[in-house]
Parts: sequence; structure tokens; C-alpha cells
Amino acid sequence: MTSPSDPVGRIRAALDRLAGDMPALGLAVSGGGDSVALMQVAAEWAQGRRIMIATVDHGLRAGSAAEAQQVARQARMLGLPHAILLWRRDTEAGNLMAQARDARLRLLSGWAVRNELPAVALGHTSDDMAETLLMRLGRGAGIDGLAGMAPWRDAFGMRWLRPMLGVDRAALRAWLTERGIDWIDDPSNENTDFERVRTRQAMAALGLDAAALAASARHLAEARDALSAYALHIARDAEADRGSLVIDRSALREAPPEIRRRLLVAACRWVTGADYPPRRATLVHALEAVMTGGRVTLDGTMITHDGGRLRIAREAAAAQRSPATTGVIWDRRWRIEGLPHATHIAAAGPEALSRLRWRDSGLSRDEAAASPGIWGGTRLLAAPVLEEAPGLRAEPLRDAADFRRLVKAH
Repeated sequence: MTSPSDPVGRIRAALDRLAGDMPALGLAVSGGGDSVALMQVAAEWAQGRRIMIATVDHGLRAGSAAEAQQVARQARMLGLPHAILLWRRDTEAGNLMAQARDARLRLLSGWAVRNELPAVALGHTSDDMAETLLMRLGRGAGIDGLAGMAPWRDAFGMRWLRPMLGVDRAALRAWLTERGIDWIDDPSNENTDFERVRTRQAMAALGLDAAALAASARHLAEARDALSAYALHIARDAEADRGSLVIDRSALREAPPEIRRRLLVAACRWVTGADYPPRRATLVHALEAVMTGGRVTLDGTMITHDGGRLRIAREAAAAQRSPATTGVIWDRRWRIEGLPHATHIAAAGPEALSRLRWRDSGLSRDEAAASPGIWGGTRLLAAPVLEEAPGLRAEPLRDAADFRRLVKAH
């Protein structure tokens, strides 16, 4: 058993727990003390596993390219392959930090998929956990937000690991200093334009103990996991049907509001493949309408009553907005195999249904319109979910087991 004074032992134990059965692992390394320490420990821990390093250069300040090169040099000294992933911001509107965060995860996920890495480890520490707790408390977050950072989560098509949540920032820097290992101090860590910097300074001014706050977040995480287990029990009979989800309405009615909310969040994400849940206020309003028998559209889904069951399906209008593709995956929902040359996949759409025997499928008109169509230019050639199409195969990307995993997801 490792002690709090042994940060390396705690990180290695967490890596064993989170990635011990993985043949390969990606690391996101910015060059700061936390991620550099993760790279050093993981290089020693690897024991034959394939470890790869990536640095995202957001290009938001001078010196970022040189810092990425410094990480590359450190990785080479450890014998680890390194890649620099460049972000080019395509809009000046919106929340810069949120855009940069999502861009970082998307770039890292794409890099990991290309290199057949099953997961990417991030360098968040117990200090990050404490800061996140306070930031979310100020926004009125519920238990999921206050539970802070989870040791693992699935998003953006990748599994993300946080093996250093049990270690504090000061201990890592002391360990690096003892070994004579340099790291980069990002000047933006002193920029009070950023909420996290203001939160960190407020913690210091108030004398708040980061370790105690991180412990509170872990206790809340245990409560969150208990709620997820109860929600999973309620959802045990949920069924998948050609991209739609069916849930027993009576089981929902008997459940507390928080459990209903969790199930609806998971159902929406299951249908759409979204990385984030619907906004809480919107979700609560939708739940009220659902439980009184209304038909509801929510975050790209359509929720209807089917006897004693709820049916959560893709909203037809949202499916029509999904970009056409000549690839295998469409609308983050379907895998289409056997796509003929010079055709593309897009929603079948309501206008084409009059030429199809869609009622024979047993799906509603809206579900049929939201199903994948094979188009040659402006002409619908086939709708493989609605009618048999020789040589074509349409498979939903997710099944009922995936829904239950989302119910448990962090």
C-alpha cells in the first residue's frame, strides 16, 4: 500500500488499476509540472507497453510552439514517440477556454484512434479536483458536477484516464526537482481573466485546504456512483430498437426525480452520440412534460409514449441537419456497409417516405424520416432500415448494453 508521501507509488498504482490490462497508452503532455511528472512515471511503469506522447499547441500565445518542442525533446530522452497536434481556431465567437478544451480532446482522440491507443491519460491532480469543486459550486452544479473529476470517463470517442487525482501538485514538483527534471510554468496560470486562476487565488487567500476539498469531491463521487447503481437497476429492462430506446414508463414513475433525470440524460446521449448532456433546466422541463404524457423534443431526440413505455428516438429534423457522408458512419448513430460508388448517406427525410413501404418496418413516421438513406445526387436510392436493400447493411452503433454503460458513466 502506498502512502500520501509517495506520489510515484500512488500514480503507478492508479495506472495499474486503470490501464494495467492495456497493451498501449497515450499521454497528453503540455510541458507543465503535472503532465511531465506523468510522462516520467509512465515511462518507468510501461514494462513493455507501448507508450506514446502528444502535445496540443493551441497557438494562443507566443512561445507555445517552443514549449511543444521541449516536450518532444524530453519524450525522446525517454525513448517515447511524440506528436505535436496543432489547433487552428475557426471562429472568434464563444467561450475561448471551452473551445480550446474541446478542441484539445478532439485532437487527442483523433491522434489516439490513428495510433490504435485504447485510452489517453491526462495529468490532472487533486489540486485540479479541489478547484473544479469550487468552480462548479459557484455555478450551482448538482452532485455530478460537484463529484469533480472521475478517474476515467468516455467522451469524444475515447477513454480518458486520470491516474494522478490522488496526488497533489506540490508533491509532484518536489519529486521533479529532486530528479533535476525541468518543466514549463505557463504564464496563463497567473492570468486572472481565467476562472480557474481566480479560484486558485481565492483558495489561497481563504486558507482552504486543497486536499480536504478533493476529499469532499471523492465523497460526493461515491454518492454519485450509488445513484448511478440505482438508476441502472431501474433501467435493467430497457430495450434498443433500430436506433431508438424503449424504457418502461411505470419504472420511471416510481423512481425519484434525480433517477429519472439520470436515465433521460443517458437515453439522449445514447440516441444522439453526444459528448455532453442536455442543459439541466431544459432537461427538468422536458421531464415534467414527459411524465404528464406529453410528446417532447429534447437535444436532438424525440420522446413519445408507446403504451406503457417511453420511446426515445432521433428527432427527424435533427437527423436531416446531420451532414451527409460518403464514409461508413453517419449521424454518430449508424454504420453503413456496402455503400455503392458515387453515393452518399443522409437522412431519408419525410418527403421520400411516400415512395417507400416504411409502415411495414413498424417504425413511426418520424423515426423512418430520421433513418439513413442512400442517395445518388438528389435521388433516394435505398433506405436499408426501412426496406431490404441488397448489398447494403445498416447497423446501429449502440445497443442496450451501451445504454447501461452510459447510465453508469461519469
